[in-house]
Amino acid sequence: MNILQWQQRFEAWLNGNHTTEDTAHDLSHFRRVWQSAQRIMAGETVDPLVILTACYFHDIVSLPKNHPERSRSSQLAAQKTCQILAEAFPDFPASRYSAVAHAIEAHSFSARIAPQTQEAKIVQDADRLEALGAIGLARVFAISGALGVALFDALDPFADHRPLNDKAFALDHFQTKLLRLPESMQTEKGRELARHNADFLLQFMAKLSAELQGDSTGMDENLLCRFRPHL
Repeated sequence: MNILQWQQRFEAWLNGNHTTEDTAHDLSHFRRVWQSAQRIMAGETVDPLVILTACYFHDIVSLPKNHPERSRSSQLAAQKTCQILAEAFPDFPASRYSAVAHAIEAHSFSARIAPQTQEAKIVQDADRLEALGAIGLARVFAISGALGVALFDALDPFADHRPLNDKAFALDHFQTKLLRLPESMQTEKGRELARHNADFLLQFMAKLSAELQGDSTGMDENLLCRFRPHL
């Protein structure tokens, strides 16, 4: 069975069995992570079935960001994935279970599990790319809205004179996590894509800064100079 057939079978199962109100971790998210993974793994000698499976099931369990067990989501997802494969896909090669489980466990930022295989590194990078760029921008504010988090601190939006706190202000999440993602990427292609998308977020910050200063058409060049060298 080829990769496309496995993908179609996974999507059919997810359509019938995976319902979620979390649009940041739905079937379209799984598809996008797989698309990114294919770009990253192009030309590499890896197991595409392991990567495909991990991409489609890495968030089969995804606890809310404010859940006390949030850091265990990826481990729970790995366990559930192996159960699903055994029950719904009995022809899935059992020899790949361990590699799939590790790739799922290691994808999570909060789990802090270092990827030990190239497949796991690719899945982690592909998932982290989803947090950057236009989709990442939309997700930050969608999730923050759902959690009742303010968009930014009106008195000090970029935390120039206060500690960063992304539990209170959505914009702080750019500095606490998102702009740091490029340096955490495991592959060279992942870093390249991450830097490009992180720069988009930085431009958004510069535009927001200009508007907050009464300039509706420009960008805050000082803010760009402040953050861009770190990408």
